[in-house]
Amino acid sequence: MRKYKSVFVDLDDTLWDTKSNSREGMTEIFFQYKLEEYFESFEHYYGIYTERNQELWHQYHHGQIGKQFLISERFLHPLRFAGLADENLAIQMNSDYLDAVSSKTQLIPNAKDLLEYLYPKYRLFVLSNGFRDVQQKKLANSGLLGYFEKIITSEDVGVNKPYPGIFEYALKSTNSRKKESIMIGDNPEADIAGAYNYKLDQIYFMNFQCHSLPFTPTYSVDTLDEVKSIL
Repeated sequence: MRKYKSVFVDLDDTLWDTKSNSREGMTEIFFQYKLEEYFESFEHYYGIYTERNQELWHQYHHGQIGKQFLISERFLHPLRFAGLADENLAIQMNSDYLDAVSSKTQLIPNAKDLLEYLYPKYRLFVLSNGFRDVQQKKLANSGLLGYFEKIITSEDVGVNKPYPGIFEYALKSTNSRKKESIMIGDNPEADIAGAYNYKLDQIYFMNFQCHSLPFTPTYSVDTLDEVKSIL
């Protein structure tokens, strides 16, 4: 008899290749807004954007900033370097970027194959800190939507991973039992430490990255294909 019945899966950089898709979408925005006139290169612009974006998402995960500040500030920050500190422009760029990036379909290797394997055996749910409308589009455009019974985002709950409230909500809203559920994710803090502290089993998708944790995850894998040997 299988131990688990419900599998909660992070989306960004666990199934959907955020790094590749974001870069592709941002390249379109860079040239659409003629930012090559203000920056040495796309790499110059993207480096400034990415560093600030990562800081903002970390703050968002911990409830230190809201969605609206994140989506305007991440584009406003590099614009300041170009002397274009226009918040309305930043908000429009963000809107165009989200439209562009949500249409991208690059997946992490073996993502779809893993879902094909899991789908007949388990109840599958997305558990994400991403914005609901964007995550829905990513899943639909990438052909992943049909594998999942429900999409749960931090916007639905008002609490982000790694905090216990989102995991509690996920279990209750799906009628899942903690001891029969497991979390798969790539983020050592939001996905793995969050689930661990809630006493929910985890599969840490390391993707050949090395992050030290003050505990040993229930399982760790470097590739999604390895998940099949666990579930």
